[in-house]
Amino acid sequence: MMTEPAPTYPDRAPRKSDLIIVGAGVMGSWTAFWAQHGGAGPAGAAGGNRSVILLDAWGTGHPRATSGDETRLIYNAHGSDRLYQDFSRRSRDHWIRFSAEWEVELFVQSGTFFFAHRDNAWEKISADALAKQSIPFEMVSPEDLVQRWPQLGTGGDLRFALYEPQGGVLMARRACQAITRAFQREGGVYSVAAVRPGKSDGHRLLDVVDASGRTWSSDTFVFACGPWLPHLFPRELGEFIKVTKQDVVYIGLPEGDRRFHAEALPGWVDQDAYYYGVPAIDDRGFKIGLNRFGPVFDPSNGERVVDPDSVQLVRRYLPDRFPDLVSRPVVETRVCQYETTSDETFLIDHHPAFDNVWLVGGGSGRGFKHGPRIGEYVVTRLDGAAEGAEHGGEEARFRLATRGNRYERDTGLGDGMAATWKVF
Repeated sequence: MMTEPAPTYPDRAPRKSDLIIVGAGVMGSWTAFWAQHGGAGPAGAAGGNRSVILLDAWGTGHPRATSGDETRLIYNAHGSDRLYQDFSRRSRDHWIRFSAEWEVELFVQSGTFFFAHRDNAWEKISADALAKQSIPFEMVSPEDLVQRWPQLGTGGDLRFALYEPQGGVLMARRACQAITRAFQREGGVYSVAAVRPGKSDGHRLLDVVDASGRTWSSDTFVFACGPWLPHLFPRELGEFIKVTKQDVVYIGLPEGDRRFHAEALPGWVDQDAYYYGVPAIDDRGFKIGLNRFGPVFDPSNGERVVDPDSVQLVRRYLPDRFPDLVSRPVVETRVCQYETTSDETFLIDHHPAFDNVWLVGGGSGRGFKHGPRIGEYVVTRLDGAAEGAEHGGEEARFRLATRGNRYERDTGLGDGMAATWKVF
């Protein structure tokens, strides 16, 4: 069984390096690995030849992290967005490659469904884009769906399902720990420390500092600390990234019933109904998440207790899609969070005031699966690649700049508790 990576105590660890990465979630840990290991980028030439320190306030894969919990979905469907499709394909290759090299299961190829309620909706656009890239998929009618997967229901005006057989499930917490351990094996230093920007000299940050006054200095800094980015950089990111509470419910399965496990049922997304789910893995429950923005949330001090309304919303959905689970109990719950940029696009850019600081985050509910490619891209930029060197003008989307606001499109669940919390 894989053990958690053992951090080096700050008092015993180096506190100066070529590169410091703050945040050991999926984006930070992959960036640290590529920077230390090398082999990143289209030619495999980026990264390596530098000393790297990875810092995290609570440790990699901790329960407050957006990259925590057990599972995440991975798929290639991204509407007509070729860049994210390419990011996802390359990330999948990396997940599979390093699962084998590190001898730890990080990817379960269960397949992925997208349930469509309209004929010419996002799912059809995605199918057209997949076809152009020769990525395997099927358009499955409701009649064929229940014939092949009889545990499914077709209520709720279901028109068809887009099925990606190469999609599946990523083992989230396990993956963050495995990446960090690999980073350590390559000679990287991983420590648990809650730091913030420290002293600066003109347009250069000189160090980061923790509450006790200990400092870590470096030539370059990457802040990939998920929902804590607006806290560390309120002027730049306070209105740019919204952190919201996202409830997850695990439904207990009938005794001896394997129909809802990953070997028998794909992961799934129901865009129009605002739900997603993961089949049972490691004999846990059947995971259902509410894919709409919840209330504003404090990732450090917010109580991770799901809203009772979230359980009721899940129960309201079950008869249409998973009727045999209607009477089954809730066996676990989780509270995660989204950190969503104003246009739901990743942030990968220099800090506007510091030439040697990069800001990486804004997963916007879809970042985990792209982690290997995001880390790889960041390292190529650290090594001097110009914006657009790989994907042309499409890379401009990652800039910290005024963007359109899609956040208000999906309102929250109205959790009154959030109004009383002092966020950050």
